[in-house]
Amino acid sequence: MTDYDSRRYALVNRWDPAHLRRIDKLLPLRTGDRVLEVGCGQGHLTTRLAERGVDVVGIDANPNAPEVSRSDRVLHMMAEDLSFDDSEFDAVVAVHAIEHIPPLDEAAAEMARVLKPGGKALFIYPAEPIQGLYAVPTSMILYGTPFKAREVHCQWLSPAKVRRIMGQHELTETHHEFNLLKSPQFISVFTKASPN
Repeated sequence: MTDYDSRRYALVNRWDPAHLRRIDKLLPLRTGDRVLEVGCGQGHLTTRLAERGVDVVGIDANPNAPEVSRSDRVLHMMAEDLSFDDSEFDAVVAVHAIEHIPPLDEAAAEMARVLKPGGKALFIYPAEPIQGLYAVPTSMILYGTPFKAREVHCQWLSPAKVRRIMGQHELTETHHEFNLLKSPQFISVFTKASPN
């Protein structure tokens, strides 16, 4: 299991405004919506959403993330053990995070649990031809070697695999796409089933 306890890794997390544009396109949020960002790093996206009036909280596995963040909305927490109430959030967002979570099925169950019925979840994850290929820089930062990249990206994900995992937890895919911007990535949007 990867140890993300790294101040350096928390600090090198960069802001990419393209992620906010994707949210605007695929997951339009309103002022006051309650949103959970999983794997928020130092909270770039969390902060931008809060500036728009979104009631957002970000969590990260790196215990250094809250300290280097400029926001009190960033918490150290594991995605597979969320300390939030059932149906607390209107939306869940995870940008290049789910590929890092070893117990992804447990994390999916937790994300579905805290999402309101009818709520949306947006996942952006790498379209890696070989598992860990895009995690080499992170492996260098965390371990000083490229040879632990498969421990960093411990999940090799495809839309079909993500659909299968999320589908076990009442999340139905409503959109997916392949994006070739800076590095190839998949984007999947899910909706939580509403009670009959």
